[in-house]
Amino acid sequence: MRLQDLKWTEVEALSKDTPIVAPIAAVEQHGHHLPVFTDSMLLGEVARRAEEAMGGRVAWAPLLWLGNSHHHMDFPGTISAEPRAYLDVLNGLIDNFIAHGFRRIVFLNGHGGNIVPSSQAVFEARQRYRDRKDLLLLSATYWATGPQPPDLGPDFVQDHMEHACEWETSMILRLAPHLVGPIESLEAVPGGSAFAPASHGWTTKDRSEPGHIGDPGRATAEKGERLFRHFTGEVVAFLEKVVAWDGRSWNGGLA
Repeated sequence: MRLQDLKWTEVEALSKDTPIVAPIAAVEQHGHHLPVFTDSMLLGEVARRAEEAMGGRVAWAPLLWLGNSHHHMDFPGTISAEPRAYLDVLNGLIDNFIAHGFRRIVFLNGHGGNIVPSSQAVFEARQRYRDRKDLLLLSATYWATGPQPPDLGPDFVQDHMEHACEWETSMILRLAPHLVGPIESLEAVPGGSAFAPASHGWTTKDRSEPGHIGDPGRATAEKGERLFRHFTGEVVAFLEKVVAWDGRSWNGGLA
């Protein structure tokens, strides 16, 4: 069920235990070979498939394409909200949904730079509404809703998400192959940090001159379909827990 398709009277009539899922993504550079709308395209497809699987038990807000992408601003085409302004936007969305009576609010994220602000937003909102025992405020990233690393098969080189990498390139090859530039000559750019597990401040240019991180040359459309199916299944399983929450306790009776 898509929120944008409903009249306000139909939204008013929804059970306020209906989870509201707000997909949040980005517009930013994705190397020499992928479009700047990659994150929004991939999250939109995962959300579309999950919506079909969940039916009318979940209400999906329109995808928010503007994200926190300042670390990519050295590359033309990136559009980014100031980090603190973006945090205010996310907090405002939560306040909007609560003002309309909804009690289960989920940010479903599709961009690495949104992980910290979306987590911070649900934490801050819980403090604002600390007297409410009936609220479930969550932030989840679609490629990390299940066990990590995921079991994708032996032909995958990467075991986690990077940027314009084997995973993202495979999914765009499955979704919109006409938008993918040549990948055969792209060299792998290693991820990670010598200072891990410390949090290391960085820009993308610190790590990658061409803009990709990972191994896009190993991407295929077949891998992309496997990734879409896997991530959609994990998102649906996660949302089933949101639907099943008992409405009051920390674990909600869930294991």
